Amino acid sequence: MDKESDFSHMTDPNAVLERALIEDFIRSHGQDPSRLHELPEDQRRRLESDASRHAAARLAEMEARALYVHELHGNR
Repeated sequence: MDKESDFSHMTDPNAVLERALIEDFIRSHGQDPSRLHELPEDQRRRLESDASRHAAARLAEMEARALYVHELHGNR
């Protein structure tokens, strides 16, 4: 792992999870994340945009659930 990768993981603890969600979304749409550059630009951009929105929604859902659990247990 290079220094830049180490830094990004320190600044955003959800970065690895977000990347995994994006890659999973791309694979679920029949594409290989490492070969997106081979797609036509408009198709690549649309897929990346959809994958990013999907990951953001899933992360928000996880955060909401975590807050709910904390509230149930009186930790907030």
